[in-house]
Amino acid sequence: MLDITLVTEGTYPHNYGGVSVWCDQLVRGMPEHSFRVRALTTTGTEPVVWDLPEHVTTEPVAMWGPPAGRPPSRREARRFGRLCRAFLHTVLSPNGAEADVFTHVLRGLFEYGQTADLGAALRTEGPVRWLMDAWTARKDEFDRIGVRPTVHDALTAIDLLEHMLRPLQGPPPRGDVTHAVSNGTPVLPGLAAKWTYGTPLCLTEHGIYLRERYIGLRRTPYAWPVKSVLLGFMRLLCGTGYRTADLLTPANLYNQRWEVRCGADPENMETVYNGVDPARFPAAGAEPSDPTISWAGRVDPIKDLETLIRAFALVRKEVPDARLRLFGGTPAGGERYRARCEALAADLGVAAHATFEGRVDDIRDAYAAGTVVALSSISEGFPYTLIEAMTCGRVTVATDVGGVREAVADTGLVVPPRSPRKMADACVRLLGDEMSRRRLGRAARERALELFTVDRAVDAFRAIYDDLTTLGRAGTARRPASEARSA
Repeated sequence: MLDITLVTEGTYPHNYGGVSVWCDQLVRGMPEHSFRVRALTTTGTEPVVWDLPEHVTTEPVAMWGPPAGRPPSRREARRFGRLCRAFLHTVLSPNGAEADVFTHVLRGLFEYGQTADLGAALRTEGPVRWLMDAWTARKDEFDRIGVRPTVHDALTAIDLLEHMLRPLQGPPPRGDVTHAVSNGTPVLPGLAAKWTYGTPLCLTEHGIYLRERYIGLRRTPYAWPVKSVLLGFMRLLCGTGYRTADLLTPANLYNQRWEVRCGADPENMETVYNGVDPARFPAAGAEPSDPTISWAGRVDPIKDLETLIRAFALVRKEVPDARLRLFGGTPAGGERYRARCEALAADLGVAAHATFEGRVDDIRDAYAAGTVVALSSISEGFPYTLIEAMTCGRVTVATDVGGVREAVADTGLVVPPRSPRKMADACVRLLGDEMSRRRLGRAARERALELFTVDRAVDAFRAIYDDLTTLGRAGTARRPASEARSA
């Protein structure tokens, strides 16, 4: 029996979604091993929404609760000052030029946090002053773009860094393998365990963490100096994750290409596709009586429901009795985005025909409700909603992001992201062609059953865990498979 630490952020076991489904499949598929889920959450008190098997325990880490601890002693302050100034220098370095120094300094901050309080040290006045000094030294760079950093910017940036570094505080996870379910902050406990105990680290990315942080920060109110600090930190942290992990297991070949571009070693990778349980997703029955576009997922800006709603308004002009049914919950903090989508539907005159159905107990009902199943995301990994709909034999229209094209191949229609016109045209084409829908639906189900099953995913990771624990570093002692494994 192996003791495996699974590190998650904002997903399993406290929230629903595709990554949470993947985690649940993984742990349920290996009852012979014990899993501890070190879940990075907001307060550490969030309820567990998944029914956990007996061999799974949780260790929540509060990322945004109030800080605890005492200010550093004079000796600790001198040590911390050296580390923090070097840390800020590397974060502000252009294009990640200080990557090796960053990893060294990050380890120093971790070791500091094992004997003193890292969060309390970051909340002293020193880090704000040192960041202002570093910005002043780069005054010419800011002058060129017409930006002047302020003390408020420095306070905001240091506060955010303190929260992001919290996984480095406290005891590192013990176990045979640490498996980070994302790059970025979930890698920090894995690095801590590797530095302390030599624990092998496996890193899986469903979406490209750094890319999604770039997209997400565009929507934040932070000033550019704050964003530059956060992006510099994330870029260097993700690079450290890629270089330090014993094996990278991207969820698709698209992710693999991104990871290589960001500095990962292609010889240290094994692509493992997500998969579904065919027994849970039999072929859907008859199509709905009205021509219906179905969507399933969480209501989130990255899913770009606004493009889907705009596309639906165009569809209605050619298919007057068409409906749009949106299945899925609205996570905390997403209420404003949902309201914006509802307002858009009203402005376009389709509110009565585009309905938010909420979360359904059986996701198969969401796929069965559609004549066509749509996915409009601007970023994805290897989306469960897509391969689940395919397993149910429903034809899909999906945006060309992440591993979507790998999943669909020639069994559905793939359109550019953020293009209401292209999505509308594809939906109209399929809504009006029953023979094509049936042919593509059958082909989609056959493809999913052949390539994307949960048993293949679990078997792949079972072998990976065994290899990591018995052969040491996977990148040297283990040759990754030359072909992607489907899961």
